[in-house]
Amino acid sequence: MDSVKEKQVDLSIVTTMYYSESFITEFYRRSSEAAAAVSASYEIVFVNDGSPDNSLENARALVEKDARVRVIDLSRNFGQHRAIMVGLEYARGRHVFLIDCDLEEDPLKLPEFFAEMKKTKADVVYGVENDRKGGVVRRLGGAWFWYFFNLVSEVSVIPNMITSRIMSRRYVDALLRFRDRELFIDGIFFLAGFSQIPMMVEKKGRSGSSYTFRKRISLLVSAVTSFSSKPLVFVFYIGLAISLIAGIEAMILIIKRLFLDEYLLGWSSVIVSIWLMGGIGIFCLGLIGIYLAKVFQEVKNRPLSIIRDIYEKNADDSPAGN
Repeated sequence: MDSVKEKQVDLSIVTTMYYSESFITEFYRRSSEAAAAVSASYEIVFVNDGSPDNSLENARALVEKDARVRVIDLSRNFGQHRAIMVGLEYARGRHVFLIDCDLEEDPLKLPEFFAEMKKTKADVVYGVENDRKGGVVRRLGGAWFWYFFNLVSEVSVIPNMITSRIMSRRYVDALLRFRDRELFIDGIFFLAGFSQIPMMVEKKGRSGSSYTFRKRISLLVSAVTSFSSKPLVFVFYIGLAISLIAGIEAMILIIKRLFLDEYLLGWSSVIVSIWLMGGIGIFCLGLIGIYLAKVFQEVKNRPLSIIRDIYEKNADDSPAGN
């Protein structure tokens, strides 16, 4: 990354692309306008996260006409969080503005973020949604997600936090030291520390999302197990409580048999008890299995992402794919 430091600019705008072909041109226009209002020395970095539409072609067309545009093309879809880390790694700015390109978050807000950073001298100014958009299920689901995560995690994350944020170079360098393969970037943002200031912003809603219900559940499981060992401690206490209850019940049965000559009949209660204990046992084994799977993923030391091409203009202003 020495070449990145040699070509350092004042500001980098970083975004990821996945089913984004209809937003690229307008995002570029707004980002260029906002960046020019902050500094004449800037770049816009697009990371193509294996998007199956024409996002890559649209972004490459921008490289042809603007040397400040760079496109990082990943070899496949690695997920938004890993794509973000790739964009941050290749960003050359002394300040880095991270934002989604779907225009739910307006790039024209960049000057406000930059002004807030200068005013507070914070290393990070991150956006927080004024009022969560979407239907009742989405709003309640989002609220429950953050409540549960903060309840069991050692890291506390601000609910309704959005992608948009401006960051100092030293903070970005600190983020890049995290090499988690099971990556939950919202937790990493806070785990890195430094001075971080929230800023309330308006986020537009739109129909459709690449985050399905299955992906959201998977994200919750990954987030909790990546940032907390409390579920394992909880499993221990469940086992301890069941053992105590079973021991007390066994003593009661012995006392009734020896002194009261009572027999307890009832196959239904026996079957229910077996199913209950079996369900708890499977749940506990599954939870332990998730943690073991995470260890398995980490120790394999596979690459976090693979770059197929980098599209940018060389010194002679000719587009190049590296």
